[in-house]
Amino acid sequence: MKITIISDTHGQHRSLKLPKGDMLIHAGDVSKRGHPVEIEDFLDWFSKQKFTFKVFIAGNHDFFFEQAHPRIIEQMIPKGVVYLNDSSCEIEGLKLWGSPITPWFNNWAFNRERGAEIKPHWDLIPIDTDILITHGPPFGILDETVYSKRTGCEELLLKVYQVKPKLHVFGHIHEDYGQYTKGDTTFVNASVLDDRYQLMHQPVLLNLERKAKIHHKMSVKEKSIQ
Repeated sequence: MKITIISDTHGQHRSLKLPKGDMLIHAGDVSKRGHPVEIEDFLDWFSKQKFTFKVFIAGNHDFFFEQAHPRIIEQMIPKGVVYLNDSSCEIEGLKLWGSPITPWFNNWAFNRERGAEIKPHWDLIPIDTDILITHGPPFGILDETVYSKRTGCEELLLKVYQVKPKLHVFGHIHEDYGQYTKGDTTFVNASVLDDRYQLMHQPVLLNLERKAKIHHKMSVKEKSIQ
């Protein structure tokens, strides 16, 4: 399966040129400040992309997804688009889990304190996850800021080492865009903007082998933490 991966478009999605693939994944920060009009424009664009499967999560800029009632969000998601929020879906035999949670920083959306407050979100990640989508990176992996500070989540790193997904997709730290493979897991920071919010990086295209010949199977299971 060809997977096209993007993150941190911050409203500049219509300027992207996406490589062809089977699945499109967006790892959050679809907007600048999470205003409803921004979200509506993103969803309109995202739903029209010519991929069989389209999956996205929110990020720390996407306040609408944190503040709106889940029923309203559900009604807004276009047909053929999967929105994950501490929840999972299965596509062509591949099990995906997505979460918008990031360590606390200046009271942005989906912020949690490190340690005991953030850990329950990562505890929800199923051990058989193939593709993990989080907005923020795990600690020490593609998480270095322009000031040489490591900002990833320590608790998330421990969970990733336990789960060993085939692919861990994230963004959040624009300036550490890239790929890194350790053991069985390929890590991708797919931020398309740089630290000055300029469109500088290309969407990432990866091939991932399907686990089973299941045609167009898609289901979503919610396991949210309030």
